[in-house]
Amino acid sequence: MTAHISTVAFQGIDCRPVDVQVQLANGLPAFTLVGLADKAVGESKERVRAALNAIGLALPPKRITVNLAPADLQKEGSHFDLPIALGLLAAMGVLPQDELAEFVALGEMGLDGSIAPVAGVLPAAIAANAQEKGLICPQAQGGEAAWAGDIRVLAPASLLSLVNHFKGTQVLAAPKGEIDDEAIAHLDLADIKGQETAKRALEIAAAGGHNLLMIGPPGAGKSMLASRLPGILPPLSPAEALEVSMIHSVAGLLNNGKLKRNRPFRDPHHSASLPALVGGGSKAKPGEVSLAHLGVLFLDELPEFQRAALESLRQPVESGTAVVARVAAHVRYPARFQLIAAMNPCKCGHLDDPQLACSKAPKCAHEYQSRISGPLFDRIDLHIDVPAVNPSDLSLPPPAEGSAHVAARVAEARRIQAERYAGTKMRTNAEADGQLLEEVAAPDPQGRKLLTEAAERMKLSARGYHRVLRVARTLADLEGAENVARLHIAEALSYRRVVPGRNPLAHA
Repeated sequence: MTAHISTVAFQGIDCRPVDVQVQLANGLPAFTLVGLADKAVGESKERVRAALNAIGLALPPKRITVNLAPADLQKEGSHFDLPIALGLLAAMGVLPQDELAEFVALGEMGLDGSIAPVAGVLPAAIAANAQEKGLICPQAQGGEAAWAGDIRVLAPASLLSLVNHFKGTQVLAAPKGEIDDEAIAHLDLADIKGQETAKRALEIAAAGGHNLLMIGPPGAGKSMLASRLPGILPPLSPAEALEVSMIHSVAGLLNNGKLKRNRPFRDPHHSASLPALVGGGSKAKPGEVSLAHLGVLFLDELPEFQRAALESLRQPVESGTAVVARVAAHVRYPARFQLIAAMNPCKCGHLDDPQLACSKAPKCAHEYQSRISGPLFDRIDLHIDVPAVNPSDLSLPPPAEGSAHVAARVAEARRIQAERYAGTKMRTNAEADGQLLEEVAAPDPQGRKLLTEAAERMKLSARGYHRVLRVARTLADLEGAENVARLHIAEALSYRRVVPGRNPLAHA
């Protein structure tokens, strides 16, 4: 007797179909599992055996063989427990195989017969829907699977309740999709006194999805500014929420199976390794750049990150995709994130203050900023200096304009961009490229002349030239202007560094 149960193996956020074949044959009692399984899958034999005992069933004294096909595909994770258990029940005649054939199953078995949550339920549900099948998953993640569309979802709390459902003695209610819309108390820009130039740059970055680098002494407010960016960003659209939630589902980070609506804000410590940032490890898991997809990746103390880790950001920043290449796996994760970085101008941080600067200034600043390569600098749209706040400004009353006012302007600029790029893969001005960028961001004759002259004098690369156009287009959107004017080009140029990574010597 051979039973077949459908499940999936994960490659990034993509799902590969796996056929769990369970055979009961005459011979010496044995339980063999084959099909290129890792240790977690191999240990499922004992979890499944204990779970069946918990519901009053014992494995028959036969030769049991479980094959996970295709055999040359690596199988990883504990979510194979449930399909193996269902395959055994079908082979033993406890459950009807024809009904189980209509479902894709995944879940981890507890020794007491309970079904524990696993990573990747949302992508698995979407894959099952594409196969016109239903999904059997843990109860805690039924709401997550319900977002996959018109799909039949069974979300039992235990193996016994699932058996009773198929026996007709218990009915499992269809789960409902839930949204993680818990209100987050975002920090307000009104808390920051002074730094009007930095606030302006933060608004531009939020409006167009641009990368931003803040350089200033310790205590100037760089981290405070970055932490207030989520408060002025618009929420995720339904399609974006599904896209982001799929990545977080594979990483096992969804909150009780609820769909995310708030844009991700990831701020890894500067000790983070290259695999932690870009993704990787033995199982090619998503890194911070993918977990920040359609949100913000904040890197504080930028030069303190490992050089190799920083250089690994160059390709995701440009392409919006993180590629994790391993001998056993080649995985792509979406990584269209907004890079916000902060750094001190030098090791001591007080380059501009002769009273506080160390004896090595300005040479130490040159060495410190040289830790960041020119190509990475070139990929950052906005470079701003954040000077120390004057003590007299701290006693002033809070500014009249807070995050709510800025968020309204940002939302309107994003609405304009959504209409402009409708029907394309682009969402914001930061993603515009090629002929489309030349069309939507074409400046007036005076602006074109200024940009050409500035590009020659500032030695802008082709990438820098186009990033100036993108920022200028965002500035025009914030004003509600249809065309890019000379004034927009001039302001966009003011945010470019003349010689990336070498400006501190100008203070000497």
